Amino acid sequence: MHDLVTLGEVLLRLAVPSPARVETARQLDVQIGGAEANVAATVARLGLRTAWISALPANAWGDRVLRELTGHGVDCVHVRRSESARMGLYFLEYGVPPRPIRVLYDRRDSAFARLGVDEVDWEPVRRARLVHLSGVTAGLGESGRRLVRRAIEEASTLSFDVNYRTALWTPSEAREFIEPILPRARHVFMGAEEAATVFGLTGPPERTLEALARWAPKATIALLRGGDGSLVRDGGRVVAPARRPAVQVVDPIGAGDAYVAGFLWAMLRERSVQEAVDTADVVAALKCSTWGDIAPIGLRDVEDGLAGGPGVRR
Repeated sequence: MHDLVTLGEVLLRLAVPSPARVETARQLDVQIGGAEANVAATVARLGLRTAWISALPANAWGDRVLRELTGHGVDCVHVRRSESARMGLYFLEYGVPPRPIRVLYDRRDSAFARLGVDEVDWEPVRRARLVHLSGVTAGLGESGRRLVRRAIEEASTLSFDVNYRTALWTPSEAREFIEPILPRARHVFMGAEEAATVFGLTGPPERTLEALARWAPKATIALLRGGDGSLVRDGGRVVAPARRPAVQVVDPIGAGDAYVAGFLWAMLRERSVQEAVDTADVVAALKCSTWGDIAPIGLRDVEDGLAGGPGVRR
């Protein structure tokens, strides 16, 4: 039995070194990244048993992904390999203010896009303590939605991150698919922007959480607000981080996944919701301080962050 099982796509992440632009770049930094795999890798690095279900091409790029995720401690035994498929890509352009960070996807006809429901071994999903899914997979099209629906049917306990991407589907499409999932979820994660864009929820965050609780009555609901920190509704109470960690942002990509990983890790360790919120905030801050989608951190880093952050540790 795994503590956490995730299902989703991993892409090659090709980043344009700042302050260059795509049209001027002469080199690209190569990493891997995918929302669900990011969560599985971080939770594994913190010491729990995780597995990732997906599909990869049977070539050197697929080999690299498996080596990296396995190196983080993720069980990749249930990843399907395909001779004729390709890796999806995404290109990152790191803007210097006032330019934003821009993402360009090239993932059509990837190995994961071809993965059928009948090609997945669902036994790890049935046996997992917790199954984590995200709206990114559902947004890939009908094949992704079929996989998400089946995973929800098989899971005993569900975590769901809305993770809305405008490049994948419209707000109305996302809401139509996601809204029926929320009553099934034990944990729900959503950005404040996503709450406004997909569900039309604006105003004070406490009011947004109250509205979301009507759709997800069994869930702890985390509302992520970027630099303003998170708020989590658990039953009738709202929990905020006890203390905001200081962070120098090196790379914010993957911070939301890191937050989810920290929160789920703490809950799987049967910590209190307050401890889970504090842990999630620290893990997200640690991610922002490192380069790449997956933060190379461990339990000692989290303990140091909870103890007070920067300083000399001897």
